[in-house]
Amino acid sequence: MSLADTTTTAAGPDAADLGTSGPRRGALGRLVRSELRLVLGRRRNVVLLVGLALVPVLLATVLFLTQDSALGGQGPPFVARVTGNGLFLVVASLFLCLPFLLPLTIGIASGDAVAGEAAAGTLRYLLVVPVGRTRLLLVKAAAALAFAAAAVLAIAVVGLVVGGALFGLGDLTLLSGDTIPLSAGVLRVAGVVAYVGLSMTGLVAVGLFFSTLTEVPVGAMAATVVVAVVSSVLTQLPQLAAIHPALLTTHWFDFAEMLRIQPDAGVLLEGLAVQAGWVAVFGSLAWARFTTADVSS
Repeated sequence: MSLADTTTTAAGPDAADLGTSGPRRGALGRLVRSELRLVLGRRRNVVLLVGLALVPVLLATVLFLTQDSALGGQGPPFVARVTGNGLFLVVASLFLCLPFLLPLTIGIASGDAVAGEAAAGTLRYLLVVPVGRTRLLLVKAAAALAFAAAAVLAIAVVGLVVGGALFGLGDLTLLSGDTIPLSAGVLRVAGVVAYVGLSMTGLVAVGLFFSTLTEVPVGAMAATVVVAVVSSVLTQLPQLAAIHPALLTTHWFDFAEMLRIQPDAGVLLEGLAVQAGWVAVFGSLAWARFTTADVSS
């Protein structure tokens, strides 16, 4: 049975927008809740979230045990500031996770969104739910985005708690050398967390697209992570400076603007615009593929 046959007999391509809206809204709500429980409750995904949450714990432990040692200005940015203010543990942990761990985790979840159902043979039965293909894809996307948000928040929340417990929370000294009150510092760090979370949306769209191309989840996961890795490599090549602004990972570390006395809104908006572009392109490709694909298993 093909995808077209399944959705036509069960609900039709746009059945969610036609006929009796009440049952379909109820079915859509159940589908959203079910998908969120599946993604956020899956043991593998829980393990991934726990692994990310351990990053600030491990970093804080190392810094707490060695804080009397002279750092000499060495090490990644933000890390040397953690011992002076626990708020920086959130920023330092996100900084360390951004190059690989966060893309890996989000790539696994988004790459599995559709391909996992196809591999398990449950996608055909899922389409029996009276929800059109477009809405089903949006539900998958929403669940993947929810997992990406959970991944960033796992790092941030644990970093804030552990950083406050081991190093204390106080007035925040910005990268410019200016000091702002703790309340304002918390808002700045919250802005960092929000920016990092929004910066993952493009990667989610990429993963969702690859997930619609195959019935092998591992292939979709690997392809998603490879896109992030290749983008990071290309940003290091000065010969390709012309395309750097449009690359997926170019603006990921622009969250540092939040830690300046006057953040450059233009830089932040440019980074978010790039992510919006990747979401638009790969979201459209995922939709085009999913709404025309054949599902026989």
